[in-house]
Amino acid sequence: MGHPMRGATAITGFGMTPMGRIYKSTMELAADATRTAIKDAGLRKDQIDGLLINAGVTGTTGGGVSLGLQNYLGLQDLRLLNHMNAAGSTAAQMVQYASLAIASGMANHVLCVFADAPLKDGSSAGAAYGGAARNPQRPRGMSGLYPASGYYGANTPYALAARRHMADYGTTQDQLGTIAVGQRQWATMNPLAQMRSPITMEDYHNSRWIIEPLHLLDCCLVSNGAVAVIVSSAAAAREMPQPPVYVWGMGQGHPGDNSRTGSNWETETGAKLAAKTAYGMAGVGPSDISSCQVYDCYTYTVLVTLEDYGFCKKGEGGPFVEDGKLGPGGSLPTNTGGGELSAYYMWGMTPLSEAIIQGRGHGGDRQVKNDVILATGNGGSLSYHACLILSPHAN
Repeated sequence: MGHPMRGATAITGFGMTPMGRIYKSTMELAADATRTAIKDAGLRKDQIDGLLINAGVTGTTGGGVSLGLQNYLGLQDLRLLNHMNAAGSTAAQMVQYASLAIASGMANHVLCVFADAPLKDGSSAGAAYGGAARNPQRPRGMSGLYPASGYYGANTPYALAARRHMADYGTTQDQLGTIAVGQRQWATMNPLAQMRSPITMEDYHNSRWIIEPLHLLDCCLVSNGAVAVIVSSAAAAREMPQPPVYVWGMGQGHPGDNSRTGSNWETETGAKLAAKTAYGMAGVGPSDISSCQVYDCYTYTVLVTLEDYGFCKKGEGGPFVEDGKLGPGGSLPTNTGGGELSAYYMWGMTPLSEAIIQGRGHGGDRQVKNDVILATGNGGSLSYHACLILSPHAN
């Protein structure tokens, strides 16, 4: 007998704003995406009885979407409301909690919204995530040891993680580059992608160092925009206008890091724990997955995530990807919209949005087989992880 949550809910509404240097407030962006999602689902606004919010980086610095979004949108009599932040794993978690609430009778149609606007007119993308510049309080005591030795910002821990994988398993720069080049190939077919010009391996190697071994083209974009998703019961989904994308499985994994000798946070991520839960709920395994939408803040994140979901053995991610199987025409289509590296960076909503597009069969030139789709979210320094297994098939 299958798991009771497999296929119990579906994604029924979907809305996106344009992405990139879109200079609107996060509230305006959230409202734009929400209006599109509600119309897409064929619902009236008063039928939305759940709201889950993720504010992005602007939520940590002021000016991000907050619980006040309910009133801004004019939503009344909500039966479910929360403002969530588990970093890049939040999008998948929002769909998970929405599904659990719907299955338990707490809500009928739950709106999940992400909106962010870190880019400011006249400032660089790098400045948008300049955490040190935003925090005038200098770290003291033990917490000051890391920045004093040059360890600060998001790039540093991922560079160290990639370097450890290279040292332990022989992973090469070209193998990381293959991921970047392949995802750019997908982005050329995505009209919403910010970066649509093809790149070569030579372009990859010639892109400037951010922090070795990460080039510019190993790193995600910075984007302003919003994505809104509506989750409903499977029964309701069958009567709604868009092709339902059913939630077959879901999981989370948050390994923690005690920063002591023996910690393997760089190469053993929470994806392994999340995979076990999600595969078990969905009743599938790696060989059943037809496409992957993997959180790709860096090329290395793609590689280590695929390992931890069992597509290859630990340490074999480099050889696994080097034949181009993740790109167009490959045997494991991955990040088919270009991902965060080449399309847009909406935290965990980037992989989720492409999973919905593919699940509905709306991928156009980039449409691939969509029987079973894995969508993942990652946050912190490989600290937080959540996933969804989605399908256009009810069960």
